[in-house]
Amino acid sequence: MTIVQRGIAEFLGTFWLVFGGCGSAVLAAAFPELGIGFAGVALAFGLTVLTMAYAVGHISGGHFNPAVTIGLWAGGRFATADIPAYVIAQVLGAIAAAFALYSIASGTATYDLAVNGLAANGFGEHSPGQYAMASGFLIEVLLTFFFLLIIMGATDGRAPAGFAPIAIGLALTLIHLISIPVTNTSVNPARSTGPALVVGGWAIQQLWLFWVAPLIGGALGGFVYKLFASPKQG
Repeated sequence: MTIVQRGIAEFLGTFWLVFGGCGSAVLAAAFPELGIGFAGVALAFGLTVLTMAYAVGHISGGHFNPAVTIGLWAGGRFATADIPAYVIAQVLGAIAAAFALYSIASGTATYDLAVNGLAANGFGEHSPGQYAMASGFLIEVLLTFFFLLIIMGATDGRAPAGFAPIAIGLALTLIHLISIPVTNTSVNPARSTGPALVVGGWAIQQLWLFWVAPLIGGALGGFVYKLFASPKQG
């Protein structure tokens, strides 16, 4: 596949992740009687990755996340030259999804961006559970680290074939169940960027954490898996 084809796949996959995952929080969660809650939002994020991994994963590898791209690079599974194209496609997909979601949410008089938000990530007073910056930073590093370990292991040539998207989707569901109260769950700088640009203000001011922490965690996860799980040569 050409880099253009792979970039389009990453754009579409990241769009679907942000639109489906954040959409469940913004649109469906607006109706408490549906019983969506944290668990429903967590499941929605997991399903977006699961479905798009099967849909376009064979084209681009199904990263949909700059931290995954960097993690796979650190693990020796991705070419340095392809990183910019992937990250740009992912960020553009997330931004397009966030603006599309905002346009739809604004179609009802009961929606107010300042009140209802757009599932942006935050810490301190903007954390769902009022968790401090240090807590948000640590959980984002840890969860992205383990997310990359799972991705590296599930896509290892020695792993059972065909099950990687299921393992990765379930992992992302668990990640959201753990961290929605802390940061609204990022582990994905692109996912954080789209809603932050729509919300503006505090969301943009705090966006740095949701780039730095996931990228650190992703790089560590890829490197550590390569360090201990790569088969010995010779």
